[in-house]
This record gives sequence, C-alpha cells and structure tokens, in this order.
Amino acid sequence: MAAYREHITVSGLLGIGYGAAATLGLGFTPVQAALAGFITGIGGMLPDLDSESGRPVREIFSVTAAMAPLVMMNRLLEWGRTTDGAMLLAVLVYVAVRYGGAMLLGIFTEHRGMFHSVPAMLIAAELVFLGYKSDSLRVKLLMGTGVALGFLSHLILDEMYSV
Repeated sequence: MAAYREHITVSGLLGIGYGAAATLGLGFTPVQAALAGFITGIGGMLPDLDSESGRPVREIFSVTAAMAPLVMMNRLLEWGRTTDGAMLLAVLVYVAVRYGGAMLLGIFTEHRGMFHSVPAMLIAAELVFLGYKSDSLRVKLLMGTGVALGFLSHLILDEMYSV
C-alpha cells in the first residue's frame, strides 16, 4: 500500500491541477477553483479515516473536522440565523466530526474496509455536493467531483502499490 507521503503528494498535485483546470479551462472563479483544489487534496486522504491510530489519522480527522464547517458555512449561516449562531454551529460541527466521528469510526470500522471502496467515494462526493450550498449546480458538481477525484487517487495508489 502507498504510504501517507505518497497519498498527500499525489492528491495535493491533483488538487493543484484540478483547481487550475477549473479556473483556466472551465470558467470558475479563482476562489471556487482554489477551494475545489483544496477539497480535492483532502479527498485523497479520506479513505484513511478508518485507520486505527497514528499521526496520519489524527491529521486527517483534524483537517476534515476543520473543512466540514467551511464547506457548510452558507448552510450554517442559514441555520444559525446570525453570525454568532453560525459560529456556534461551526464549533459544534468541528467537535462532532473531530471527536465523535473519530470515536465512532474507531468502534465500527476496520482499516482498509468499507472506506477503501468506490461506494464510499460516491458517498463522500454526494455529501460534499449536498453540503455545499450554492445556487449553481456547476459549483456544487465542481466541489463533489473534486472530492471524488482525490478519493479515487487514493484507491488507485493503493492498488498500484499492492502489486
């Protein structure tokens, strides 16, 4: 299996390429393209959310927990009704993902189980698609596709290194 360093390098480079293609070739704004590129890089680490322990899983959960409220910010503003309410919800989402999610995954999953699969990739992409609030279907697809590309790069690397 590929090591953490290979996964982060490949998904990071893929994110840079995806962001560049989004802004230069597909007509998205630089901000949308940069966010999609970053989400792509993070998507490449998502299959390892079910790792038992160690530095990679701590970093992945920390970044995922930080990204979840950012991706959901427009929804949190809507649900919180005020900036203060949205900030409180963002903190709660962070804590729930960082600690609650890590604990639940540790209990109910095993490494290289369900999370290392194409259905898990599709679920992750759908969650980003649904969680990212935008009036533009194109922007929602950009974000969801970015996560799927990053996730897929992880699966492909693991297969390449298993031979």
